[in-house]
Formats: sequence, structure tokens, C-alpha cells
Amino acid sequence: MNHKSFVSNLAPEVKARLQMRSDRAGLRHLAGHLGAILGVGALISSGVPGWWLLLPVQGVLIVFLFTLEHEATHKTPFASERLNEVVGHLCGFLLLLPFQWFRYFHLAHHRWTNQPGKDPELAGEKPNRIAAWLWHVSGLPYWSAEVRLLIDLARGRAGGAYLPASALPRIVAEARWMLAGYALVLASLLISPLLFWVWLLPVLLGQPALRLYLLAEHGDCPQVTNMFENTRTTFTTAAMRFLAWNMPYHTEHHVYPAVPFHQLPALHQIMQDELRVTSQGYAAFTKAYLTRRM
Repeated sequence: MNHKSFVSNLAPEVKARLQMRSDRAGLRHLAGHLGAILGVGALISSGVPGWWLLLPVQGVLIVFLFTLEHEATHKTPFASERLNEVVGHLCGFLLLLPFQWFRYFHLAHHRWTNQPGKDPELAGEKPNRIAAWLWHVSGLPYWSAEVRLLIDLARGRAGGAYLPASALPRIVAEARWMLAGYALVLASLLISPLLFWVWLLPVLLGQPALRLYLLAEHGDCPQVTNMFENTRTTFTTAAMRFLAWNMPYHTEHHVYPAVPFHQLPALHQIMQDELRVTSQGYAAFTKAYLTRRM
């Protein structure tokens, strides 16, 4: 069975239940995620003993807001479309990832998942040597690429066949507002280093964890059109699923992207016998990925 036949064979009432979005579920999850960020940030800012050990923890908590921004591109984490947009833009600002641009980039990825020459995620090669893997996982290529992207967008040099002409003015305007916001953030450091310690430095330290996580989504998957084969579901802990807004159920998400994060466990129960590419945790995936390159 391929992903299209799987979805078409679901009963209408099952589809309706799975696609049900909820402000309550989304806000409850968001409160937990933001609460953790604010709590750890408060410990860092108050200088508790060993506060510096919390910097990478804070970074991981913040960079995994990427999974929420990703979800917001599908307009699924909340029932309110306005709330999806606001949260998506805020996450994008924290992660140097312009939301308007990312929506079209990501939807093209869904349309052409793992298809060479079509999936924009394949524009940059997956690391095929240990040295390249270390450089990739450091997160430094990500930050340099995002800075270049933001500057290009702000200058009106938005590229990509996946970007509709009608969206370009919004994409350019967002990039310019983001740059203005970052200028204010940098200016604030002249008054207080707070944002450096609770946001800027932590996201640099936390980015490697997100790079490792994202490699597992499609890394070493066959470059075919069937979502059951070109995408990986990773079995992991409840804490990791919470942090990543249930996106370790990634095959489930690609097969049926209209399903919001809080319904993915239910979709997994229905789909689990169809899964073809899985991993028993991120450590297991990483070990296998590196072993194939030694």
C-alpha cells in the first residue's frame, strides 16, 4: 500500500476525527514548552549555582520551536488560523527562519519529498563523510545560510520556483522587519547582556541537537515517491515527542499532513503496520548513519 491509497481507504469519520484541530490542545502544549524555556531562562538569569550548565538545555528547548514553526506552516497546531500565523512568525524570529518563506519551502518539500532536483531540502547534500557530518551537526552552516537568506530576501532577491509571485512582497517585508528586530536585539546588549545569555548563546549551543534530529527524518531513506519509504518514524521517549511536537511520528505526518500534532499518536496506531522505515531512537539512527560512512 502506498500513502495515497492508505489515506483514501480511511473512513470519512476517521478522517474527520484525525483532522480535528484544537486551540486547547495547542495552547496547553505551547504553555508547557514556553514554560520550560522561561523557567530555565529564569535560572540562568538569576545565576543559580551551575547556571552555565543550563545554557545548552535552554538552547535545545528554544531550537525545537522549529517543530512548532514547521507545524504552523500547515496551519494545524491551533484551530485559530490567526494564532497559527502569530506563533509561526514568533518562532521564526527566534530561530532566524523567516516564516513566510519557510512555508513555501516546506510545502514544496512535502510535494516532492526526497525527490532529487525537486525537493528543496536536497539542494544541500546530506553529509556523506565524517568530517562533513561534524560540520553539518555543528549548526554553523545553518546559521550562515540563514543570515545570507535573510539578507537576500530583504534585498528583494527571493529565489526558488516554489515561491509564488503573489507572496514575494510579504516575504520581503517580513525579512526587513526581522532584520530591524535583530538590530534592536543587538542594541539591547549595550544595556544588558540578558538576551545573550538566555537566547543568543543557547541557540548556538542547542542547534546540534536539532541537526541530529532532522537528519533522522529522511536521511538514508530511498528516493522514491511513496511516503512510507522516503520518510522515517523514530521511536523515542515521551519527553522527546513532547519537545518535538510529536514530529518523531514523521512518516505519519508526511502521509497525512492535515493531521495536527496532537492526533499523530492516534494516526500512528492506525498506520503502524504499514511503516517501512523506522529507527529505535536517535542514538540508534546516528550510529547506523555514521557506520555506513566509516
